[in-house]
Parts: sequence; C-alpha cells; structure tokens
Amino acid sequence: MKTRRDFLKQLGLASAALPFISNLSAFATPSAVSSRKQRLVVMFSPNGTVPWDFWPDEEGSDFELKRILQPMAEFKDRTLIMKGVCDKLKGDGDRHMRGMGCMLTGIELFPGNIQGGSDTPAGWASGISIDQEVKNFLQANDNTRTRFGSLEFGVMVPDRADTWTRMSYTGANKPVAPIDNPYQMFKKLYGQMKDRQHLTSVLDDVHEDLQRLSKVIGGEDRRLLEEHADFVRAMERQLQAGDASELNHVVPEMTAGVQEENDNIPQITKMQMDLLVNSFVNDFARSATFQITNSVGQPKMNWLGIDESHHTLSHEPDSNKEAHEKLTQINTWYCEQLAYLTKRLAETPEPGGDGSLLDNTVILWSNELGQGNNHTLNDIPFVMVGNGLDFEMGRSLKFPNVPHNRMLLSLAHGFGHHLETFGKPELCTDGPLDLG
Repeated sequence: MKTRRDFLKQLGLASAALPFISNLSAFATPSAVSSRKQRLVVMFSPNGTVPWDFWPDEEGSDFELKRILQPMAEFKDRTLIMKGVCDKLKGDGDRHMRGMGCMLTGIELFPGNIQGGSDTPAGWASGISIDQEVKNFLQANDNTRTRFGSLEFGVMVPDRADTWTRMSYTGANKPVAPIDNPYQMFKKLYGQMKDRQHLTSVLDDVHEDLQRLSKVIGGEDRRLLEEHADFVRAMERQLQAGDASELNHVVPEMTAGVQEENDNIPQITKMQMDLLVNSFVNDFARSATFQITNSVGQPKMNWLGIDESHHTLSHEPDSNKEAHEKLTQINTWYCEQLAYLTKRLAETPEPGGDGSLLDNTVILWSNELGQGNNHTLNDIPFVMVGNGLDFEMGRSLKFPNVPHNRMLLSLAHGFGHHLETFGKPELCTDGPLDLG
C-alpha cells in the first residue's frame, strides 16, 4: 500500500507538504475513510475543587449545575459528572504526587528520591497512562493510525521534571513532557518554524506544492486543504504578533521557590486549544492531553483579581469563606476553558464525516485531588464531555467510592479496546464503569 509520502514523491512534492494532506481522503484507504474517527482529550487542572460549588445535588438526567460547572450549561446534555470515583492507590509519595502520577496510569509510583510535603519519597509511575494506551491501540491499526498518534499540550508547566509535573506515561518510568509553548507546538505540527524572532512562513515554503496538489484532489479535499492553509496563515500572524508584544515580555521576578506564572495564561491556553482543535481537524492525532500548570500549581490569577497563589488558597480551611470564594472563581475559570474547548469542537464540522468533532470526541476533565485542604483522593472531580464514546451523557452519576481504574477501563472499552484490567489489576475486578 502506498503511503502519503509515496504519493508526495510520485507528485514531486516536498515533504513539507505532508502536514497538509494528513486528513485528505484521496490519500487514505477506503476503510479508513469510512471508519469513525474517535478521539480522546484529557484536560487537567490542579489542587482539587470546592465540593459544595461543584457537585450537583441530584442524580440522573434531571439535575442542576452548581456554580463551578455553570460555564457548561450550553453543553449540559453532553456532559457526564461522576461523583464517587476515587484514587485508591497507596504506596510511596504524598497525595499530590500520587494524585498526579496515578491519575491516568491507575498504578503505584515507584520508590524514588523525590520528597513531597509528607509521606515517603517516590519516583515515577510504574505503568502506562490511558492516553498512551489508547494511542498505541489506535496506532496499531492502519485505519486509525495518525501522524503523531498523541499530542501533549501544556500551559505554564514548570521546566523541572518530577512527579508533580507529569501525568502522561508511555510506560513504567517513562513520563512524557507536555509542550507548553505554542511556538514549539506549532513547530512540532508544521516543522518549519525556526524560532520566535525569525518565524518563517510555512505556506511560503510549500505554496507551489499546494497549488499542484489542489489540481489532483476532489472538491471536498480541496476545501479542507484551503481551510487548513487559512488556519496556518492566521496562526502564523498570531504567533508573530505575540512574539512582538505580550508573549515575549520579560517574566516578572518572583519570590524564591514560587512557581513561575504570568498574565498570559489565558492567551496561551486559547492558543494551545486552537492548535489542539486544528490538530484534530487535520488528523494529526486522536489522543491528546491538555495540562494547565501542574500538581501543587501556583498560578496567581490576576486577571480574576486574585493575587494569592492557587495552591496556597487551596489549603485554607472550609471556614475561610473568602478563600473558598476565590477558589470557586478559580475553578470556574478552569471550567470556562473546558467550555471554550468544547464549543470549538462542537462548532467544527467532522472532516469527511457527519456531525462535529465533539460528536466523535470525549474530553475527560481531571484533577489530582478531590479537595485541596484535606488532600483527599476520594471524589476526584472527574467530568466527561462529548459523544465520542457513545456513553449516555447529560447525567449526574453517584458511585459508591469506586476505584478510578474502572473509569479508565471504560475509556479503553469505549474505543473498542477491551482490556480486562488497566493499571493495578486488583482495582479492576468489577470491570469498567457502566456509563451507558
């Protein structure tokens, strides 16, 4: 079978044109064209939630969204809220570490020398994460294989590599670093950007090739090619403008030991989410993670009028109403980012298929803790959005403190990957959660 690169060679086109043809039906097998493109996104925000402003009181399809989840009102019928899903893994590491390292792997951390705020020191997770498991499953099939398989997006993730900053693992002791710079992600996707100061135009390099290509493909493929080229041109302009202004401003000096943060978090989040949606449109990957800061994340959300760090606020007792009002605002802002991503997916038609990207995508919004001040690993605020796995959405579910391994197993099964266990086998004995 001829590959996309074979077609490029036959047409005399440069390899730089490869990103522009990833989703064109002319270069896909008939079975790949007819098969559904299911996708997974895991979005992370840190430090637990405010339970009384998050969990619905009701169970079932007739429920009211609490304040934090109000940004999802437009997509309530496509949302699944799962209370009672718990991280039951024990072992080395403090709860922030275990919450982050075990969140997508469902298995213990290795012993190590990374010392947390309490408990014993620990190392990396001892198994693969669900996003990478799904990636491997899809990449093993010619009809679902994509250029990258998975993409790992970040926003203000610290440069240091430790258990608090990594949630995706290709295997035991193999963490994946997210790309938290949109310039670097743009370079990964398109491969022609030199650096921030000398951004060259991808389209200028391949303009003639794209003109030649448009003459040998059908009308629908030609439309996709033009939309893709328009997006790249617009993103180049945005990156160039950002390079000359706010994105390149000097990071303010911080008190020693406090995590870096700056007021560009909202802009970077939007840029990264736009790149994520575009990567799905062009079938660069069907599994992705989107990590906003890190476990024990310390962003100061000045754009909300909050100058205390998120993690510091999360330690305040329930009796501190002022602190928890700020925490509710912070978590509502995170939900607004989820709503933005959901809306972008919902308004983007499925290329070559029916419906929208959201019809074929499931987003899992995750966290390393249930609540910050008690560091509980019970009632982790897991929320799913989208119809990609055909779960029965539009419900508030209440489980009897079940291991989150069963939820991870449900994700795998939703892709047709019928594993018997995922992560720690003893926590999978009751099988995947029944999500309809």
